[in-house]
Amino acid sequence: MNFSLDEDQLAIKTMTRDFVNQEIIPQAREYDEKEEFPFEIHNKLREVGLYNFAVPEQFGGPGVDKISHALIVEELARGCAGVTTSVEANSLASYPILVGGTEEQKKKYFGIISSGGFSAFALTEPSAGSDVASLKTTAERVGDEYVLNGEKCFITNASYANYYTVLAKLKDSEGSKRFVALIVDRESEGVSVGPHEKKMGLRSSNTASVTFEEVRVPVANRLGEEGDGFKIFMKALSYARPMVGAQALGIAQGAYEEAVNYAKERKQFGQPISNFQGIQFMLADMAMEIEASRLLVQKAVWYVQQGTPNTKISSFAKCFASDTALKVAADAVQIHGGYGYIREYAVEKYFRDAKIMQIYEGTNQIQRVVIAKDILQD
Repeated sequence: MNFSLDEDQLAIKTMTRDFVNQEIIPQAREYDEKEEFPFEIHNKLREVGLYNFAVPEQFGGPGVDKISHALIVEELARGCAGVTTSVEANSLASYPILVGGTEEQKKKYFGIISSGGFSAFALTEPSAGSDVASLKTTAERVGDEYVLNGEKCFITNASYANYYTVLAKLKDSEGSKRFVALIVDRESEGVSVGPHEKKMGLRSSNTASVTFEEVRVPVANRLGEEGDGFKIFMKALSYARPMVGAQALGIAQGAYEEAVNYAKERKQFGQPISNFQGIQFMLADMAMEIEASRLLVQKAVWYVQQGTPNTKISSFAKCFASDTALKVAADAVQIHGGYGYIREYAVEKYFRDAKIMQIYEGTNQIQRVVIAKDILQD
């Protein structure tokens, strides 16, 4: 085992941290308050190569290894989880194409996002979140096309996506459990996007519903074979979940740093509150749980880097890191006292952003189901 980062990884981490300190943190609060999508920040991220990490280098990606990918995501989320979520939405939508796409599909659609476009992963529905088998969106084969009908909700980047990777149930028989994965172009007739959702956190990230009404999708836009859709999307999530852990880790790290700095500066009873053992124990627990999260995330990412994502380890990382993020953010607010409840202080935003980490890309209850199933199987 080697727990040290190599020179390239350290350089990427340092470069990303510097970028975040200079370009994201000074503006994060403003974009959060206005609930605006920060195109300027995204354009700058693209300029310095901090985008589309799931895209292979031969298709226009930055060519970073998966450990570096996780390091970048952690640093970005330390600055703003909303920005990071939209950056990673391009990665999430890329994984089904990476898993089940042809060379032609990869060249075309990775080319779109590598040249400044956005994409979106369209899985969740109003009546089907954790229970993917209950999807109501259907795809019916008609000649050389599929006719797509249904609604997807809570879709990141929905308003700005050039295309969507969509999971639909094949409309071939009553009660069908066969699924198909499709790439749907935004400009296709029958595609409509709802209003931007008003959210507790991640306010600088775009979230909206997408409706498909008699949308005709060429068979050439199918990923894998008919019936492979569910398998493709689940494998895609196994690639993505460690990066949710990395996002949660970044939120926790940012909240922790704010708490440490505040504890050193804030004086009560004639001395910094960092001198009090009650505060010291809180900071020690925060540091310990963050480091444990980091090790789990990096282990999960290592499996992805080997091309063999481990579902159980991915769930470990996503679940533990996101639980840690909320706990650390809550403790950071507590250490700030009343000031932690005021928007002027960064810990208030970290706290709001942390909650979604326990929910999206598989709730932490579902992660525990996945883990239990793995450890109890023969």
